[in-house]
Amino acid sequence: MTSPDPDRISAWVTGVGVGLIGVMVTWLVVSRLAGLFWDAPVGPIVALSSATVVGLVVTVVAGRRLAATAARR
Repeated sequence: MTSPDPDRISAWVTGVGVGLIGVMVTWLVVSRLAGLFWDAPVGPIVALSSATVVGLVVTVVAGRRLAATAARR
């Protein structure tokens, strides 16, 4: 049984951290903007769904990019 490359694992973990930062920043910005346009139930739902989508995209992009860089070493 082979073990996964530690550099690739750390690259994906770093990608998850970058994605979480993306979630936090997106949540803050979109929550503030959505609060200007929509009332209580709609604004937070829009902000949370937007932050989730952005966070997932940032995680996948950063994880793939960092893992590819780690694989070249």
